[in-house]
Amino acid sequence: MLERISIRWRLALISAGLTCVILCAFAIGVGEATISRIRSDFRNQLVAASDDLKNRLEIDVNTSSGHVTRIRPPLDAYAGAEHAVIRILNDNNGQILGATKDAPNLGRTISFVDRTEFIQGYRVVTRHTNLRSSDPRVSVPVVIQYARKISDLENTVTRVHLFLFFGVIGGTLLALIGGLWLAGRAMRPIAGLTQTARRIAETSDPELRVPQPRADDEVAELARTLDDMLHSLAASRAETETALKRQRQFVADASHELRTPLTSILANLELLADVLEGDQGEAARSALRSSQRMRRLVADLLLLARADAKRELPHEPTDLGRVVVEAAAELGPVSDGHELDVDAERAIVAGAPDELHRLALNLMENAIKHTPPGTHVRAAVERQNGHVVFTVADDGPGIPADLRDRIFERFTRGDGDTGGSFGLGLSIVRAVAESHHGNVALASGDGGARFVVTLPGVPASEPDGSVIGALAPSRNP
Repeated sequence: MLERISIRWRLALISAGLTCVILCAFAIGVGEATISRIRSDFRNQLVAASDDLKNRLEIDVNTSSGHVTRIRPPLDAYAGAEHAVIRILNDNNGQILGATKDAPNLGRTISFVDRTEFIQGYRVVTRHTNLRSSDPRVSVPVVIQYARKISDLENTVTRVHLFLFFGVIGGTLLALIGGLWLAGRAMRPIAGLTQTARRIAETSDPELRVPQPRADDEVAELARTLDDMLHSLAASRAETETALKRQRQFVADASHELRTPLTSILANLELLADVLEGDQGEAARSALRSSQRMRRLVADLLLLARADAKRELPHEPTDLGRVVVEAAAELGPVSDGHELDVDAERAIVAGAPDELHRLALNLMENAIKHTPPGTHVRAAVERQNGHVVFTVADDGPGIPADLRDRIFERFTRGDGDTGGSFGLGLSIVRAVAESHHGNVALASGDGGARFVVTLPGVPASEPDGSVIGALAPSRNP
């Protein structure tokens, strides 16, 4: 159970538990000694009071009748302070010579035997003596019974028990409260470390420093260790960012520099493919197809490198509806028996036309490549609440469940892809959407795949119109 609660409560409970054990041992020892002393004092006071009464007791007897006329000291006054009960009996015949008010019958004891006994809830001390009256010739043998209630003693013992019990409880509670306070103060530097670590996690800023406690203890050692770790992380992060920046710069520059020689290679291969015949012509055409794929790969890498390096092409008002219609027209001849429908209204966004063209082309081409012939592919552009929404949906087999979470990652390809793509198409779509301050998402549906691109719209500078590009279904066997 202790492992499931906080360290602060754990320390406080352990402290309170140890205090409770110590107080219990103290209460048992002190209680036993105190109660033993109370019982002993009760007995001693009872014996001393009875002996004192025996020494001070005097009586006056009527010689003619033999009756006691006066007893000194007065029994009620003598017994009042101790709430005692006193009876004076004639030792010869047991006649009651005097008693306090409401004194119970304590019986008659053995003659000439002083003793202490328990009778009817009283502790009774019996003393025998011969009392002389004012007449020296008269001597009366009497029994003095001096008694006090046992309940008075037990009530005192009970109060001692209650005092010790509540003392233990109160001391334990005080120890718990004090333990919580001390643990809170002891954990305060750790709380500061936790807050700093939380801020670093929220801001991803390893430049933040850990507060250093004044005391040179374990917490200070932990703070120094965390601070050293943050220094190392900051240095490592700076080194990694520098390396990534150099890498992005290299990829961007290399991709850009590769475009010129690739253009020359493609031009020469196109010429050779037209001139050569037979096996040489087929080899030239094969090389031309590989070079065209390489050009597309270099263009894709260049676009992604610009996105990673935060290089943005100049943005201008662009009609996304027209861009989608043009991209669909480019895909018409290679649609491979797919039905491609476009419903695009005029929707102006601030963007780079070439990159938006690549976004639309990749989404529709992705739908054509990864669905069987005869699949219906629908593309639509519409304005919604100040945004422009571009949707590409198909009624094909849909995206496999194991690919849905990483469909926009680079070089992600399905099991059926045998090399016809580089796995960069959807990652480029996401990069273009984000560089235009928008987003792309794979929408859930009952069948097929449905991609939704949302971009911020801008007011049209021309009278509103629409471009309804209801292209005739394109079927290319």
